[in-house]
Amino acid sequence: MCGFTGFIGETKNSSAVLETMMNQIIHRGPDSSGMFTENKAALGFRRLSIIDLESGSQPLYNEDESFVLIFNGEIYNFMQLREELIANGHLFVTHTDSEVLIHGYEEFGEKLVEKIRGMFAFVIWDRKNEKMFAARDMFGIKPFYYAQMNGTLLFGSEIKSFLPHPHFNKELNEKALKPYLTFQYPVLNETFFKGVFKLPAAHFMTYKNGQINIQRYWSPKFNPTKQPLEEIVDEIDQVVRESVEFHRISDVKVGSFLSSGVDSSYVASVLKPNKTFTVGFSDKNFSEIDNAKALSDELGIENVNEILSPDLCFDKLEDIQYMMDEPHSNPSIVPLYFLAELAKRDVTVVLSGEGADELFGGYAEYDTTNTMKKYKKLPTLIRKSLGVIAKRLPEVRGKNFLIKGGLSAEEWFIGQAKIFEEKEAQGILTNGYNNAPTVKEIVKPYYDQVKREDDVTKMQHLDLHLWLVDDILLKADKMSMAHSIELRVPFLDREVMKTAAKVPVKYRVNDLDTKFAFRLAAGRALPKESANRKKIGFPVPIRHWIREEKYYMKIKSHFESPQAAQFFDQQEIMTLLNSHYEGKKNNARKIWTIFMFLIWYKKYFN
Repeated sequence: MCGFTGFIGETKNSSAVLETMMNQIIHRGPDSSGMFTENKAALGFRRLSIIDLESGSQPLYNEDESFVLIFNGEIYNFMQLREELIANGHLFVTHTDSEVLIHGYEEFGEKLVEKIRGMFAFVIWDRKNEKMFAARDMFGIKPFYYAQMNGTLLFGSEIKSFLPHPHFNKELNEKALKPYLTFQYPVLNETFFKGVFKLPAAHFMTYKNGQINIQRYWSPKFNPTKQPLEEIVDEIDQVVRESVEFHRISDVKVGSFLSSGVDSSYVASVLKPNKTFTVGFSDKNFSEIDNAKALSDELGIENVNEILSPDLCFDKLEDIQYMMDEPHSNPSIVPLYFLAELAKRDVTVVLSGEGADELFGGYAEYDTTNTMKKYKKLPTLIRKSLGVIAKRLPEVRGKNFLIKGGLSAEEWFIGQAKIFEEKEAQGILTNGYNNAPTVKEIVKPYYDQVKREDDVTKMQHLDLHLWLVDDILLKADKMSMAHSIELRVPFLDREVMKTAAKVPVKYRVNDLDTKFAFRLAAGRALPKESANRKKIGFPVPIRHWIREEKYYMKIKSHFESPQAAQFFDQQEIMTLLNSHYEGKKNNARKIWTIFMFLIWYKKYFN
């Protein structure tokens, strides 16, 4: 686990510029650094040592040094690939997983990405042909950003590494704000920095003679089989255990994040590390510590835990938003930041449970209750009419039921968060920030790929492309790397996905539970109570905090600032804040989303 940055283009004092860029991401790799500069090319690397601690520094080269590699991630099938490449005549000089990438590219070219089992973002520079090849893993576990500015291509693990380059233009992307207010995360491919883009998950990029070419190499597809339930459960349990074994490979200490949910519990029970790590808040409704400790005790594992105070959380909000690179308002980022800090005291690698919900159908939004099933027996025309009417209503009881019962997934589901309705977001923004892609324009390309699928599969497909990549995995990467710790996600594995794709919808979501077959598999390793426990989802008591005068005043100072006036109708956002503070409405998520943007903007632009 590391970080990289670099550029292709004529730059004065390129080595000094590259070193400054590398220092921006020293948190990603505090153990060592390395750089390559030649003609127009400059590749920089910061290392967090995990495998082959002595000789695993980068950049790495092939035998004749015609190719140069910088790489962030882990390749879990590197031993098998290494043996195949050695048999084909390639010479290895290290025992790292990284080196299989450079020899693999020599051997397989662009097809290399289809052979890798792991999480990765990497760059290979072809010195003879002056051509760059870059790729990002199939789920988007590791980040990759790029920008083409003033004759230079910039690329790296974090946007902040671009800031010192003399050709970088720092400018706010005014189209990013409105969608963010609805989705709570940076959902567009162009980031909040104008001209800076994300290389999408499961894509590779080539760059030569100033031309960028981007191609997709994999797409998630569900192909349910007619296997008996018991056989499916066997396969899930087998592939999860195998994946955890691959993900434990390390030359440093490995631990596990543990909440009260089935996903992280399953990982911890199979991994059986020496220590698990949990954080929570003093209010028991916002803490998973007791459940995590109980499971750890049962497994004979030490649970290291910490209760977080609101003062501590508010003091770190600026650092958190800085580390995220772009504004992000999922409240769970806050405890995740402190969880990574807690784990770093004891381990360098942690395993976590991200991805199981998207692959196996775990979110409550995927569920269809018995009441909903009865409602859906009404004529479609009646339900659709009521759904259309409900979408226009203010927030009243029963609104969501009528929408979900009357409209297709494409017409109401945008992922696991919806903060502001689109018209509401439009109403609080000043004129310059409403010229942005609509919510429908954002989700439509993904729904178009699964037109003939059932609604559950459609929702999973959308979440795999948007929510998982730009919310769940982005915060997991940025918050863990903020503390120089490697976070691994064994459910987001090529072979686990193959198994998940075979599970019929009725064994993903049914009358009994969400993630039905997966929970049965987890039950092979867990006590029944842990396997069936409902998802809490890293709860954070922001609605209570905002009703305390101290924190209300902090937020108010941002809402009344000149910076806020640039983006928002201050009267409207103060009405949101005051009605929440006075207990009239629960506007916590809306307030938090605005607040996080203002904190981020102040850090990067003021």
